Amino acid sequence: MSEQETTGAAVCVYCASGPVDQRYLDLAAEVGSGIAKRGWTLVSGGGRVSMMGEVARATRAGGGRSVGVIPRALVDLEVADDDADELLVVDTMRERKGLMDAHASAFLALPGGIGTCEELFEVWTSRYIGMHSKPVVILDPDGHYRGMLDWVRGLVADGFASQRSLDALTIVTEVDAALDACA
Repeated sequence: MSEQETTGAAVCVYCASGPVDQRYLDLAAEVGSGIAKRGWTLVSGGGRVSMMGEVARATRAGGGRSVGVIPRALVDLEVADDDADELLVVDTMRERKGLMDAHASAFLALPGGIGTCEELFEVWTSRYIGMHSKPVVILDPDGHYRGMLDWVRGLVADGFASQRSLDALTIVTEVDAALDACA
């Protein structure tokens, strides 16, 4: 029996790792608390800063477990979440994403930048082409992803993407709905 089967879901959260407004830190903390309340494990990029650190701290503060996967270069910059229940150090970003994917039963994107979008697009594409059937969810309470989603809808309208690809993504505005979609 896998660890996931004995402890519940393991949600990989993608989010900002740089300076952001307090409302985003609060959102990350609410997500971490929600993960803990459900008895789930958090899988993250293994950083202790910004939203990434906040979701991990809130998960652990609520009694949840956190698994971080971080490239050695970021450990050397002293941004690693040394308090993680399990901190996996890898050499490359590709290895990082592979381990995060392998440890997760669902993927949840919070507001973030190009790194968050890159991670989101990879797992979203993988789901669409049938490489996995894990939920891929965007939590967008304030329209952070509006421009990106409008662009993707335009891709569908122009025939560069199918409606089925857009349907492989769940978009919600509230934390509980996001976590429900990850279940």
